[in-house]
Amino acid sequence: MGGFFSVVKRLYLTAYNWTVFYGWVQVLYFALKTLSESGPEKVYDAVEKPLQWAQTAAVMEILHGLIGLVRSPVSATLPQIGSRLFLTWGILYSFPETQTHFLVSSLVISWSITEIIRYSFFGAKEALGFAPYWMLWLRYSTFLLLYPTGISSEVGLIYLALPYIKLSDKYCIRMPNKWNFSFDYYYASLVSLAIYVPGSPHMYTYMLGQRKKALAKSKKE
Repeated sequence: MGGFFSVVKRLYLTAYNWTVFYGWVQVLYFALKTLSESGPEKVYDAVEKPLQWAQTAAVMEILHGLIGLVRSPVSATLPQIGSRLFLTWGILYSFPETQTHFLVSSLVISWSITEIIRYSFFGAKEALGFAPYWMLWLRYSTFLLLYPTGISSEVGLIYLALPYIKLSDKYCIRMPNKWNFSFDYYYASLVSLAIYVPGSPHMYTYMLGQRKKALAKSKKE
C-alpha cells in the first residue's frame, strides 16, 4: 500500500510541476514578445491570465507542505507565495494604474525565469528520480540575480500603488459595522512594504544557505 501511494504521489507532483512550468513558460514568452513588439506598457495585458493562473496555482505548495507531500518548510513557502499573491491580485489586478509601468516587465521576467527553472527542476526529480547537475546549479544560482530584481520590482510596484490605494478606499472596512471591526488596505499595504526591509535579507540569506548545502551535497554524491 505504501508503494502505491508513493507512485501516486510522484505522478501527482510530476504533473503539478510540469503543468505550472508550462504556465510560467507562457508568461515569459508573452512578456518578451510583447516587450519587443509593443513596449513595457502592454506587457501586463499580454501576461495577465497566465500570470494569475500560474501564481495562484502555487497555493497548492502550501498544502503540499502541510500534508507532508514535500519537505519544504511552510514557514519559508508561505511568506514568498503570500507576497506574490498580494502583488498579483492585490496590486496589479486591483489597481490598473500600475499595469503599464516598466517594473511590471522586470517583475514578470524575474518571476517567470525563476519559476521555469524551479518547476522543471522539481518536475525532473519527480519524473526521473534525479535532476542533472546543471539544473541543480541553475536552481540554486540564478536567484543571486533574479531575487534582487524581483524584490526591487515588487517593492517599487507596491510603492507606486500606494496613492491609488489611498484614494480608492478599496478593500477597506469602516466602522461602524456589525463585526465591530475596521481594516484599512492602505495601512496594510504600508505594513507589507515595511516587512520587505527585514524579510528580504532574511530570505536571501536563507537561500544562500540552501544553495551551499545543495551544491555541497551534490558534489559528495
